[in-house]
Amino acid sequence: MSQVTKRALEQSLKNLLLKKPLTKITISDITEDCGINRMTFYYHFKDIYDLVEWACLEDAKRALDEKKTYDTWQQGLLQIFEAVQENKPFILNVYRCVHREQVEKYLQPLVDQLMLDVIQEESASMMIREEDKQFIAKIYAYIFIGVMLDWIKDDMREAPQEIVARLVKLLRGSVTAALRRFRL
Repeated sequence: MSQVTKRALEQSLKNLLLKKPLTKITISDITEDCGINRMTFYYHFKDIYDLVEWACLEDAKRALDEKKTYDTWQQGLLQIFEAVQENKPFILNVYRCVHREQVEKYLQPLVDQLMLDVIQEESASMMIREEDKQFIAKIYAYIFIGVMLDWIKDDMREAPQEIVARLVKLLRGSVTAALRRFRL
């Protein structure tokens, strides 16, 4: 039941974001749209920004699903871009109402984990320190997040497939090459 209520609150927020900016939406607006009381909202979230963060992470997790391997990371990244695009009014409204750093904070753990999973798989037969793997994953995550934030800032005009295709072309073989340079 808890997930159902959270999803209903998320949908109410997304509905309201089609009508007005995030900064003008109140918890009363959300609970009224959702048909629940304020205490139920506070049972699940501490404030609207907590709901926004949860919604962003849930959308991104659904987009990634099982696309966390060396062979499928491109698909996972494309699905994150597509999920962001599907929620364009929500994402653009959030992006314009909170600092870029806040949106980056939502994306960072998810992309970090995607890249770390890819690097763990690719380095399975190599002796590499764990902190070096995490460093490599973080560098690639910064690239992906930076590209995505710029794309959002530009109103998502470019097709996600084109962006990911260029990233794949740029980075093809570079993860393996980076890992080889860090071998013990």
